Amino acid sequence: MDRFDGIVEFVAVAEANGVSAAAKLLGCSTSHVSRQVARLEKRLGCALLARSTRLVTLTENGSAYYQQARGLVVGLQQAN
Repeated sequence: MDRFDGIVEFVAVAEANGVSAAAKLLGCSTSHVSRQVARLEKRLGCALLARSTRLVTLTENGSAYYQQARGLVVGLQQAN
């Protein structure tokens, strides 16, 4: 099941345009969101987000992954 860890957080970051905003939406800490996304990136072997001090943007790989992952998250939300 750990293969799905970080996907919800990654999608939230992509949609909220930031880790802090995603954490607020998810009701968890920014460090939790950052750790989950970092673990996902490590597992996938590529960067999904380009981070700077004030901005988080999707990389090319991140954009492609987001398109697929978003459907999974929406389906999970509907199922629940």
